[in-house]
Amino acid sequence: MEQQDFEDIRPYRDSEIPAAMSRIAESTSFPLLASYVFPDMELNSVKEKIKSIRTTEEFQTQVMFYMNQQIISRTITEFTYAGLEHLQTDQKYLFIGNHRDIVLDSSLMQYVLYNNGHETSEITFGANLMQGQLIIDIGKSNKMFKVERPTGNPKEFYRASLHLSQYIRHVICEKHQSIWIAQRNGRTKDGIDLTEQGIIKMFGMSGKGRKSDALAELHIAPVAISYEWEPCDILKTLELYERRQLEHYIKKPGEDVNSILTGIVQPKGKVHIEFCKPLTIDELSAYDPLTAGDFHRRVARLIDERIHRSYRLTPNNYIAYDLQHGTSEHSDRYTEEQQSAFISRLRMLQRYEESCDLKALTDIFMGIYSNPVSSKSAQKNEESPTT
Repeated sequence: MEQQDFEDIRPYRDSEIPAAMSRIAESTSFPLLASYVFPDMELNSVKEKIKSIRTTEEFQTQVMFYMNQQIISRTITEFTYAGLEHLQTDQKYLFIGNHRDIVLDSSLMQYVLYNNGHETSEITFGANLMQGQLIIDIGKSNKMFKVERPTGNPKEFYRASLHLSQYIRHVICEKHQSIWIAQRNGRTKDGIDLTEQGIIKMFGMSGKGRKSDALAELHIAPVAISYEWEPCDILKTLELYERRQLEHYIKKPGEDVNSILTGIVQPKGKVHIEFCKPLTIDELSAYDPLTAGDFHRRVARLIDERIHRSYRLTPNNYIAYDLQHGTSEHSDRYTEEQQSAFISRLRMLQRYEESCDLKALTDIFMGIYSNPVSSKSAQKNEESPTT
């Protein structure tokens, strides 16, 4: 497969970076972006800095690195990570992560990789998000590639899936770059992290030989990210509420951009990234005798097991579970002060009381935080069945 086969979805090449940097520096939103990423620099100095960037690597190390630092210092009280011992610096991986925030999940992972001697990865970015030249320029300069999700026409969906599958294999096996992709189409909004079977099917579409060989070649490595305060928790609650009320949910103009900005600036408390053990050929080949559908389901479940096991629960998760289930089962895992802080956040839903069913909103909000407790508990029960 030649690189020109993917002109419609690929990130920028280094030769395209200078023009992109000039457009970014001259955009009307640049002063706001510059003041956030480089708060101690004069605007003209930041503009000169941006216009001097010539490669993707320079953009990531001279801009995105500092953006992540600002996010961590301003909105995260404790940032931790683990599991890097499972990765080899000379190996390229298909990182498949639980997806809680449009930008931060992959961006913070890049920050960890870079700081620990690993190359950064390419990143999937939904076509619905690549709107407006500024977002396109920032995304494609940051190794993001476009993912089309056609609906309605099965032939178009198949072509788009095969095209994406071919590109993923091309990047890992020929460009020798890693990739980050979400475990499902869109963010997890209800706190239940589950890998879509269709994602696994898509991975294998471009492979040859046994089903297990097609996936093993990609070196699939699950990644779990955990937030103490879920990014966009209020916005997610409102969206889930509307989806339950309306037969067809239609996103409002600017909704995705608002979610991106909210996720960046909202306080997130403790954040943890866990690199799970990559899937092995022995694990995958054990499923080869299964039908294609069962094979895909079992691989998806294997990824879920890794992510659920590595997800790091916080007091908010236990508080929400106890409140929702009317129990004090986990009261030893949080303080009264932490419970009061969670309830204060919960009360922010009261501003929507006139237009929404407050009880339904409250139940959705608490589910976002309590469902990871249920997922982790179910995982433990499967690993230690009673006799």
